[in-house]
Amino acid sequence: QVQLVESGGGLVRAGGSLRLSCAASGGTFSTYIMAWFRQPPGEAREHVATIRRRGTNTYYAASVNGRFTISRDNAQNTVYLQMNNLKPEDTAVYYCAADQRWDEARAVREWEFTYWGQGTQVTVSS
Repeated sequence: QVQLVESGGGLVRAGGSLRLSCAASGGTFSTYIMAWFRQPPGEAREHVATIRRRGTNTYYAASVNGRFTISRDNAQNTVYLQMNNLKPEDTAVYYCAADQRWDEARAVREWEFTYWGQGTQVTVSS
């Protein structure tokens, strides 16, 4: 069973960048697909990006495609989310998620992920 801890959130101005990290422990990291989700204030949680076990394929929500990059370092048991050209609508609590049941970059639904971190707040000011 894997435990996930996010870090790297904070306050940034529109147009700025942040890099989120999610450190995994307690499992064999390379056997998990990893994803980032976010929950804007007052809204439902939504998918941001997914990466396959070996990092060979990724999939992004349309709203972040071209601005965000998901990557992973299996030697460091860590997944990253590089966020560039941030917009106020990117303000949300960002969660990382993991699952071993499949190896599919198009896993985008919450039920496709068993393990979740506690979240990290990202606030983008205009």
